[in-house]
Amino acid sequence: MIQLDLSVATCASQTALLPAVLITSSINEARPSPIINIHLKDTSLLTEDEKSIIKFQAGDKTVTGTIPIIQELCAQFPFLVGKDAKVENEWISRLNSFHTLDFKTLEPILQHLDTHLLPRSFISGYFLSTPDIALWGALRGNRVAIATLKRGTFVNLTRWYKFLEELCPWATSAVQSLNAASREKKLAKSKEGASYDIVLKNTENGVVTRFPPEPSGYLHIGHAKAALLNDYFAHEKYNGTLILRFVYDMYKLIMVEAYSSFRFDDTNPSNEKQEFQDAIVEDLALMGIRPDKVSYTSDYFDELYEHCLQIIKAGKAYADDTDKETMKKQRWDGLPSQRRDLSPEESLAHLEEMKKGTPEGLRWCIRAKISFDDKNKALRDPVIYRCNPATHHRTGNTWVTYPTYDFACPIVDSMEGVTHALRTIEYRDRNPQYQWMLDTLNLRTVQVWDFARMNFIRTLLSKRKLTKLVESGVVWGWDDPRFPTIRGIRRRGMTIPALREFILKQGPSKNVTLFDWGLIWATNKKYIDPVAPRYTAIEIKDIVKATVTGGPAAPYIEKRQKHVKNTALGDKVVAFSSSIVLEQSDAKSFNENEEITLMNWGNAIVRKISTDNSTGKVTHLELQLHMTGDVKKTEKKVTWLSTEGQSLVPIELFDFDYLLTKDSLSEDDTLEDVLNFNTEFRVSGLADCNISEFNVGDILQFDRKGFYRVDRVPAPGVPGVFFNIPTGKQK
Repeated sequence: MIQLDLSVATCASQTALLPAVLITSSINEARPSPIINIHLKDTSLLTEDEKSIIKFQAGDKTVTGTIPIIQELCAQFPFLVGKDAKVENEWISRLNSFHTLDFKTLEPILQHLDTHLLPRSFISGYFLSTPDIALWGALRGNRVAIATLKRGTFVNLTRWYKFLEELCPWATSAVQSLNAASREKKLAKSKEGASYDIVLKNTENGVVTRFPPEPSGYLHIGHAKAALLNDYFAHEKYNGTLILRFVYDMYKLIMVEAYSSFRFDDTNPSNEKQEFQDAIVEDLALMGIRPDKVSYTSDYFDELYEHCLQIIKAGKAYADDTDKETMKKQRWDGLPSQRRDLSPEESLAHLEEMKKGTPEGLRWCIRAKISFDDKNKALRDPVIYRCNPATHHRTGNTWVTYPTYDFACPIVDSMEGVTHALRTIEYRDRNPQYQWMLDTLNLRTVQVWDFARMNFIRTLLSKRKLTKLVESGVVWGWDDPRFPTIRGIRRRGMTIPALREFILKQGPSKNVTLFDWGLIWATNKKYIDPVAPRYTAIEIKDIVKATVTGGPAAPYIEKRQKHVKNTALGDKVVAFSSSIVLEQSDAKSFNENEEITLMNWGNAIVRKISTDNSTGKVTHLELQLHMTGDVKKTEKKVTWLSTEGQSLVPIELFDFDYLLTKDSLSEDDTLEDVLNFNTEFRVSGLADCNISEFNVGDILQFDRKGFYRVDRVPAPGVPGVFFNIPTGKQK
């Protein structure tokens, strides 16, 4: 019996595990009885390094790593190899490149495979072989790849993927078995401390949830919670359906109501941007959220108009031409409109003028006839239809009168089969209004569950205010690293697994909490610390040159581990010479004849300190290497760079502060009064020669400085740009 030991610690590791699992499953499928045992290890008993390793044991032979295991299996079972071993080995060697969850990195890889499959049914030859199974497994384990395939972007790749799924039914069973074990462990860890035992009714008849973003901006961390919770209840707690429905906000352009603002679904052409819609789809995919259906409220304009006619004919709605300021005051004071008792026939006539978009029609709106003085002001005859003559981005000029969000949402929820509407607690006052619409129109009831929004200190989550900062140039754009958008926090260095873990730990609680950003960044550190390689950077301002005696007569280089606790990251180059540079702050702290430690080299004794008397700054040091010195006994351990034996790389290190000066805003606060206009800090420096190897988005650690994300790679004449990643510690 051959044994394959697998860790199912994280979703990311699934991408690496599945190819080996499916290859072994194919061997067992081809034999009369299983000869390979797949053992799912209990990750609680593993070290962090062990969690990312798959181990293959056959007798006394042990092989670790996905690609080496598959190559060993091919050697032991020749029937796994097709006719063109060279092509097969080439694609197997690329397996690791399919593990990335960064869409921009993954897209060209998928494009290459799609092109390869253009004239082919299989990766190599005319029959199923190892690379087919392995690559299918790598894609099946990568949630970003799956979301991309569902969009149908790569025709040949999608065809091949579906063909293999039908050709190898045992593969689906193997995936389901592994995912069941993985999901149980992952959810237990990610939701520790949160209660998901909420009372959702009638789940035995199926669960359909919906996430209705408004593409007038980019998704922010508050939206992420709503999206993840709806995805969790649809796809993980229950085997249900998630609908992504696009809606739009008319609030800014048409009317401000006294107590309960109203929103229009996707009816506002001037606010629409395809850029935002595409970004929402991409950000959801990056978070591993896979909607089963994408829809638009504008898909239902005909049906919604019919419901408006129905509610007017039933005497449950009326036309009103009250100006917005008067209407606002009447709703606030609980006074009826003078038009409240219009007959259905009169209201229908005004609706017809509204539908035509005539000057007379533009004066009118349609209001639900619920109550003019209810204690819940959301029930005080809310507007349900309003005119807007601008061209709609999807329906053109077909319509000039549109439903409000409060009218359209419950109707479309019911029509699309939504069973459970999970939404933030700010809608609580409008829940009775939501139910009134369904009851009045005799539509199927939808259960509503409110959960608390995620609020963070000194953070704006209002799209209107975020848009204002973008358009006024206060920030660089929607992906500004100071922004709470998914793009912004990812650009700052947040990883998707950390984001998912933090949000899922909060659960669907109704308790409103103001979070400190330190909590989520501390979660992020758990993910980046074990895998971020270590390098050296020196601040260039007032840099100090030092001469090292007792050291190398000529410059030389050595290979050192990029991460002493993670040998899988490989080696880096470290240059040594008698000429090095240090930071001014370190040099000023030295005393003559003091023994210090040059990190990653050894101890040295400070023999001479040259200082500029006019400024008090150190200009030069003479250090005597003392390799027999005890590193544990030195107080000062400093970073340094050799100026010989390597080409130092110019860099800029960025750090950022909060955009707001107050932890939370009150209704009386004006945005301009609480904005922090000093939020960007940059330091020029030099880094070791290894930095040139990085790509945008890579994460590393500069010794004694912290974790950084590469925002711009260095190029001739252009310094590299690195953003500091917070770790949750107070500075």
